[in-house]
Amino acid sequence: MQLKESVRNEAEGGTANPAENFIGGLAEKLGAAVRAATIFADPVERDGLTVIPVAKARWGFGGGTGRRKDEEGGGGGGGAQVSPVGFIVLKNGDVEFRRIRTVSLPWAILGGLATVLLLRRTYLRRSNG
Repeated sequence: MQLKESVRNEAEGGTANPAENFIGGLAEKLGAAVRAATIFADPVERDGLTVIPVAKARWGFGGGTGRRKDEEGGGGGGGAQVSPVGFIVLKNGDVEFRRIRTVSLPWAILGGLATVLLLRRTYLRRSNG
């Protein structure tokens, strides 16, 4: 089915192709799994202080179908990642967001490489002069 025919069928209420059905079903399932409760955890209260953990959720998915001769097939996949980013503190009517600072691996490697290069340069200068 060509693109124009596919668009026309969809506009006229025709059935979606297998790829559209697959992607739509995957998106629905993923949407049901990722809710506000995934991002904001249950509050923790102690001694007049309330802390609400906050996370960041990322997800992606893809899929497709293909046809050749008398064969038809399809496939796809997806993934999700939830990472803590901070927490909300409620105390005496005041609200504050505190970020959790983390160093990612690429930045750590870059910092280590820069340190090695600077130390090497310093060593070469001292030994030559």
